[in-house]
Amino acid sequence: MMKKYELYRSAQMFLPAQTWAWNMYGAGIENIGRDGHPEAFPIPEPADNQLLVRVDSVGMCFSDVKLIRQGGSHPKLYNRNLAEEPTRLGHEAALTIIKVGKDLAETYHPGQRLAIQPDIYQDGRSTAYGYTIPGGLTQYHLIGPEVLDADDGAYVLPLEDELGYAETALTEPWACVEASYTQRRRLQPKAGGSLWVIGQLEDEAAYTFSGELAKPSLVVFSDVPESVKHLIQQKVGTGVKTAVRDGLRPSDYPTLKAELTNDEGFDDIIMLSPRSAKVVSEAAKLTAFRGTFNLVGESPLDDKAEIDVGRIHYHYTAYVGNLGPDIAASYGEARNRCDLRPGGAAVFVGAGGPMGQMHVQRAIEQKNGPNLIIATEVNEMRLAALEALFAPLAEANGKQLLTFNPATEAQSLHDFVRNATDQIGADDVVICVPVASLMAEAGTYLAPDGMLVLFAGVPNGTMAELDMGAVYLHNAQFTGTSGSALADQATVIAKTVSGDLSPNRSVAAVGGMEAARDGVEAMMEGRYPGKVVIFPQISGLPLLSLAELKETYPDIAEQLGDGDVWTPEAEAALVEAFWQVDHV
Repeated sequence: MMKKYELYRSAQMFLPAQTWAWNMYGAGIENIGRDGHPEAFPIPEPADNQLLVRVDSVGMCFSDVKLIRQGGSHPKLYNRNLAEEPTRLGHEAALTIIKVGKDLAETYHPGQRLAIQPDIYQDGRSTAYGYTIPGGLTQYHLIGPEVLDADDGAYVLPLEDELGYAETALTEPWACVEASYTQRRRLQPKAGGSLWVIGQLEDEAAYTFSGELAKPSLVVFSDVPESVKHLIQQKVGTGVKTAVRDGLRPSDYPTLKAELTNDEGFDDIIMLSPRSAKVVSEAAKLTAFRGTFNLVGESPLDDKAEIDVGRIHYHYTAYVGNLGPDIAASYGEARNRCDLRPGGAAVFVGAGGPMGQMHVQRAIEQKNGPNLIIATEVNEMRLAALEALFAPLAEANGKQLLTFNPATEAQSLHDFVRNATDQIGADDVVICVPVASLMAEAGTYLAPDGMLVLFAGVPNGTMAELDMGAVYLHNAQFTGTSGSALADQATVIAKTVSGDLSPNRSVAAVGGMEAARDGVEAMMEGRYPGKVVIFPQISGLPLLSLAELKETYPDIAEQLGDGDVWTPEAEAALVEAFWQVDHV
């Protein structure tokens, strides 16, 4: 007879009579399950266009907190009555196919393992596995066209057998980290879009525009010298609607937006010879979704500008610029980097949480990444865990890791960063906590041509003071991303298989099916410094940190890696000890 783990991996066992699930019936953690327990449901048969999948592991994610608090009013639930149509948490999931509907037999097969990309679009509508589509906090469930035949095709990624179950589930949050260093901003003027050019009538600079300018549907000129009007009109050609609005004050900008863009804002804004931070602040509010704001000038602004940092994260608004006179020199990926500077100094604010740890780990393991990594965290427990986990990894990779607690140190983080970088400042600062004041403050840690990455999202309309002069004077970058895509997750999987990335380092606590709600609470409380991973097929395992696992189940803990890192071997021992199977 096969060992239980070998049998488990093969998926060649008889199905149990029922599946246990943690359905969510409304807002609040008390509405997850029934009376604090999971429920039993019949295991359904797949239709011709469906798969029956076994859920092998689920990572708990802090982004679920918004869903737990809002219930059916969450944006991805579209005011759904969860009492009548429940959902399920668990968008970070590792799946194994058990049964295949006949229409899918040429594409999938029983025993095939899958990672799932939860950020799904169906007919242009944003949905998500673990939100709109009930997620992985169950033992078995069906997936069909809502996942397998959406706008980008199938939102699952078939796996080789090299990956363990926990690291498969964690490829999804890791994909979000990977995505934050890929270019999401639009870096060229939009064809068919709306363009607003703002200038100074007395400006005598000899502006040029190298290359082509995509033909917009509308061009608006405000206080633009005749030479620049002629230049832009020559570039866009004929048949373009043109408007002139001179003498506008910042208080007039909302009216301009409503009158000419149906209140959607301008796809592209070009501001020549900017001087007033107030004007930049107010004009930036007119940038459309995925819009670009191009600053071209030689003199600093009179102050920092108030910029909507929520929109940088969620709307991918791009702030580009250069010294001139070539307006077009601001655009393109060659000038606008999105990854950490090779050999540079990177600061991670809020580095002790699960996602912050991933950013730190990526920087350490990145072959052409920064040489100096500064990790900040106000929670001493998390900071100590980060040091224990990553100091040996940094040493092994020839990187310098410094940690700093702003709540306990006498000097400020600004001074710490300056002193650590010979008063130059950091090449990159990554913000992993959703606090606008920290985002504004982080801009002061940057070197003149540094990059500020707003990984943690704050609501649209959240303003922060940023040095926008540095964008055109020194090529500073302000970026942010939300979620991930299939390509990001595929990149993470490839890096994991090749050994360039180890998602298992993120695992801080594990538990069986009955411990799932406790895992949700632990995630909400920040009880553990890393990720909580639930194994739905395991029964009888309480939620335990890896340190507690060593005390309670030493035979399983013996299979942990160096530094008590989770491993596929530990998973095998877990299955051998806890998986209940009656038939072969």
